[in-house]
Amino acid sequence: MNLTLRLDVLCGAIRGRSLWAVLAGCALALLALPALGAEWLDRLGPGDGVRVTVFQYPDLTTETRISQGGTITFPLVGEVKIGGLTTAAAGTEIARQLKRGKYMLNPQVTVVMTELRSRQVSILGQVNKPGRYALDEMSAKLTDVLALAGGVNEVGADTVHIVLNRDGKTERMEIDIGAMVRSGDLSKNIDIRNGDTIYVQRAPVFYIYGEVRRAGSYRFEKNMTVMQAISLGGGLTERATERGINVSRRGPDGKLQKVEVGLMDRVQPDDVIHVREGWF
Repeated sequence: MNLTLRLDVLCGAIRGRSLWAVLAGCALALLALPALGAEWLDRLGPGDGVRVTVFQYPDLTTETRISQGGTITFPLVGEVKIGGLTTAAAGTEIARQLKRGKYMLNPQVTVVMTELRSRQVSILGQVNKPGRYALDEMSAKLTDVLALAGGVNEVGADTVHIVLNRDGKTERMEIDIGAMVRSGDLSKNIDIRNGDTIYVQRAPVFYIYGEVRRAGSYRFEKNMTVMQAISLGGGLTERATERGINVSRRGPDGKLQKVEVGLMDRVQPDDVIHVREGWF
């Protein structure tokens, strides 16, 4: 029964009823809303593990996994379709099958979910624990799902790539988690649902070598200056000169170009900064 129909039944028709009766009926409808949501979250799906027990018949206790077709195999009755049903409705359906087969007069069947696998998301790339994770509810916020995977690791980028799966259609989007958190604007902390994929790529880097104390590659940050880049490399050595800094950078045509830069110039991703030795 859909939500609109439930509200119609609980609220009742306004015509011919007192105002207090109408308000009381609507109040009952509002109280029922959390239960309706809980009922939906309780629905079984392919991959879920279930335990089925029949009161006073312990030999029929069965632990199994729901097939991709939404069915399980149960003793005496064979294949039973329970995918899409709540655990209570699944128990009722199995009891109906037992009764219809004349195996029992009034069986009392209980179905309990033992493992949730029908609502899963994939979290890949530069996170601490990549893999597939089950959602406890129909959806979860992006930041909560990333937390399931242990968060972004030290080389992961601030921007995550997401492939949304909605009613068989895919939609791709990018979200800058760092900017979202810094600004406090959580409007882009979207709902992640069953079948969605999150990918965290490696953060962009720059390279520095020559007369610096710790040559190597370092994480690139937006609006970083050459001076800040050099500080990450431990600063200049005694032989370095501030007038001898150049950058190897790819131009729009993809070719490497050497550019003379100053300390306050901006660094770009994949820049190779060379600090030359000064001649005295």
